[in-house]
Amino acid sequence: VRLQASGGGSVQAGGSLRLSCKASGLNFGLNTMDWYRQPPGKQREFVASITSAASADYAAFVKGRFTISRDNVRRTISLQMNNLEPEDTAVYYCSIDLPARGRRYWGRGTLVTVSS
Repeated sequence: VRLQASGGGSVQAGGSLRLSCKASGLNFGLNTMDWYRQPPGKQREFVASITSAASADYAAFVKGRFTISRDNVRRTISLQMNNLEPEDTAVYYCSIDLPARGRRYWGRGTLVTVSS
């Protein structure tokens, strides 16, 4: 399984970024895909997930600002992040849990920096 995230960068508070993650080595269309993040000095935390049926779930701190989506043809998930806050500064990871393989897989991560 390979997960390649992209789209991070630096923005001012109130700005937007769109993250993407391309997956390979798995039956993409059948699996729930996740975004996590790890703020500086803190533990990794759940951000959003999207099922194979495109049903989305979000962490409470997203507060309607982020939208997760998927493109099964391109084997890609995206995270549209609007109205970013300095507290959103973190390394963002795409991830998939594959119990049949006995583990969760992580992409390399992409850094998002939001300045006030």
